[in-house]
Amino acid sequence: MSSAAQHFDVIVIGGGHAGTEAALAAGRLGADTLLLTMSCDTVGVMSCNPAIGGVGKGQIVREIDALGGLMGRAIDAAGIQFRMLNRSKGPAMYSPRAQADKQDYRRFVKLAVEEAENVSVRQETVVSLVVDGDATADRQVSGVKVADGTVFHAPAVVLTTGTFMAAVMHTGEAKSKGGRAGEGSSSGLSGALRDLGFDLARFKTGTPCRLHGKSIDWAACEPQPGDEDPQPFSFLTDRIAQPQIDCYLTGTTPAVHDLIRANLHRAPMYSGAIHGTGPRYCPSIEDKVVRFADKSSHQVFLEPEGRDTHEVYCNGISTSLPRDVQEELVRGIRGLEKAQITRLGYAVEYDFAPPTQLKNTLETHRVAGLYFAGQINGTTGYEEAGGQGLLAGANAALAVAGKEPLVIERDEGYLGVLIDDLVTKGADEPYRMFTSRAEHRLTLRQDNADRRLTPLAARVGLVGAKRIAQLERHSAEIARCEAFLSAHWVDGKTLAERLRRPDVTTESFETMPEWRAERFEPRAAEQAAISAKYAGYIARQATEVKKAKRWGAVRIPDGFDFAAVEHLRHEAREKLGQVRPADVGQAGRISGITPADLSVLVVALERAGRERSEVDRSVPL
Repeated sequence: MSSAAQHFDVIVIGGGHAGTEAALAAGRLGADTLLLTMSCDTVGVMSCNPAIGGVGKGQIVREIDALGGLMGRAIDAAGIQFRMLNRSKGPAMYSPRAQADKQDYRRFVKLAVEEAENVSVRQETVVSLVVDGDATADRQVSGVKVADGTVFHAPAVVLTTGTFMAAVMHTGEAKSKGGRAGEGSSSGLSGALRDLGFDLARFKTGTPCRLHGKSIDWAACEPQPGDEDPQPFSFLTDRIAQPQIDCYLTGTTPAVHDLIRANLHRAPMYSGAIHGTGPRYCPSIEDKVVRFADKSSHQVFLEPEGRDTHEVYCNGISTSLPRDVQEELVRGIRGLEKAQITRLGYAVEYDFAPPTQLKNTLETHRVAGLYFAGQINGTTGYEEAGGQGLLAGANAALAVAGKEPLVIERDEGYLGVLIDDLVTKGADEPYRMFTSRAEHRLTLRQDNADRRLTPLAARVGLVGAKRIAQLERHSAEIARCEAFLSAHWVDGKTLAERLRRPDVTTESFETMPEWRAERFEPRAAEQAAISAKYAGYIARQATEVKKAKRWGAVRIPDGFDFAAVEHLRHEAREKLGQVRPADVGQAGRISGITPADLSVLVVALERAGRERSEVDRSVPL
């Protein structure tokens, strides 16, 4: 390879969900992008559960799609079962989820990356970063070094290492290096980041065993079918045409719990072999039995891993117990008395970089041009990783082009909530998204992600003409629905007013003759009905957003010296200096920062602004 061929605009390290979205986003913006992965065979692989979406997560996938990302189209193509969760609750809680054929999903993503314009893929192991500048000067990333000493140059690097940094896998007393079964670990990057002054910590995640489907007594388990009218994830997908496959439900027993308690001393989390913190909301079966000692059973979902395989994923019994205990544990579950394990469950302990070291663009404070995305930031889940990757890749490409970054605010998307939570609050346990984390969730619904975010994507060039035209048609149809609701009267009330009655749901309203006669496009009709029914609540949220934006409008200059602010508490100086918020609104969301601290900070910013103005006026033109 010539030296010229080793120069790129953006380099992405890692081919998982964060890395692929990052590379594709950078490529869509015209950046000459290099994706480096330890194995080309695992680009786009689903390393844990064979599913996309879920509560809070489904909203993120819709947002990734609205920004031009790949994940929604990939699961629409590879899905084997689709369900809209929380249908019994309000529309703010609706969350799409789909089971995937894991191999179809991987193949779809890999091919999309290989076919993408401006994106090159190479199988390399990155061992260190190349950074210009010394300890006292502003540092700028300029490339990466791979195992054989070759250097690839770029002014922007996106690090998406997943669970592979200094990773160790545990199954009982046995342990080995690796971030995923059958694969290795990236040992050099942790040291390189520490040398640059980054703080690193340890987290732990895990995966359950897989079973041979032909050894399962399916008749003893409860079928869990998909929706009769499956809804796509991507706004570009017209319909889900492929047939669906049932999942099944079973559960653990008191005897299984007794077995686990008797062997806790052999579980790495309890024997002291693992020191990293595990995910609170996706605990191992060992954790469940200890933390919920009063429960006699925990649900186990049996999820097929694809159409062309008999392997089944046991969702609900993630474990790192020894081989013999896993075998006995599985046989104690209803329907699994004769089940054969094809792959043992295991835990992975890995390095991550606490995300308060990032700007809200996902660029690091310590090194210009260096971006982190995915599990390196302390998150868990394909969806959270993909969303971060897309925004990190986009912002890397925009920075190289000298353009303004793409920052999604908390009132604009779940991705805004995710990133703001990370950079202001950090992560003391693996972070996963829930609808409860979003204070404006009534307007951040899964059904309107394109209306919220596609215009932002269009403004920076992340989406093309086809998606923009599709949104324009959809918006026009919503406007037609809303006009109909306001113009038609029944029993002395407009249809919009009737919708606000507590006994009228949006679903039942759509079956009314007046509504059906117009033959509105279903998704547009749903959104118009939701807007009418919850108009008062939506208006109240809009008022709250305006109030919050007053603080957000007070920007904090890069390099502002918080330590020099008089009358600011020592704790506030320390936390503000660590997080380096972009505005006063973000400063107020940092744990431990009080309203009094914000008042002192605003006065200091106003004083600094006046001083800068006086200096500018004193400089002759």
